[in-house]
Amino acid sequence: MIVEFEGDVFRWDAREDSAWFFTAVPPELSDAIREIPRPHRGFGSVRVRARVGSTQWATSIFPSSDGTYVLPLKKAVRDAEQLVEGGIAVVRLEVLDG
Repeated sequence: MIVEFEGDVFRWDAREDSAWFFTAVPPELSDAIREIPRPHRGFGSVRVRARVGSTQWATSIFPSSDGTYVLPLKKAVRDAEQLVEGGIAVVRLEVLDG
């Protein structure tokens, strides 16, 4: 399954000394991904191949408290694609589990 979407880049402060950046998979796409039969993984994660701009990487998406999945945006990706908090990420996800 391949999905494409635009999402806001947001920060989650896990601890005072670190911050993580994510974008959320829209609810309707999260619902479709959730329906794919797959083996259970830690934290409900789903393995994906993500692309933002010309940067592609293997990672996982994780369920959030509102029922959507979130895609972590590591620093190398944010730097390469000039993503900033409050900006927009144009994302292509290929779901590898399932």
